[in-house]
Amino acid sequence: MSTVAEIESALEKLPIEDQRTIAAWLDAKLAAGGFDPTVEEAWAEEIQRRLADLDSSRVKGVPAEQVFARARRILGR
Repeated sequence: MSTVAEIESALEKLPIEDQRTIAAWLDAKLAAGGFDPTVEEAWAEEIQRRLADLDSSRVKGVPAEQVFARARRILGR
């Protein structure tokens, strides 16, 4: 068994609150390294493009409750 698989297995056995604590720690640890500026720039451009599409009515927004309902169906919840 690989180290990653061992860690995953151990994490799955922890109570959910401990899993959340570890997830928050890992998120903070990874974010501390900073972000790739080219990725940030690409996302900024994508956001502007999507906003322009919405503003010009080229695309229609989907209400959040529909999005979440679909996500719950997909996840089987």
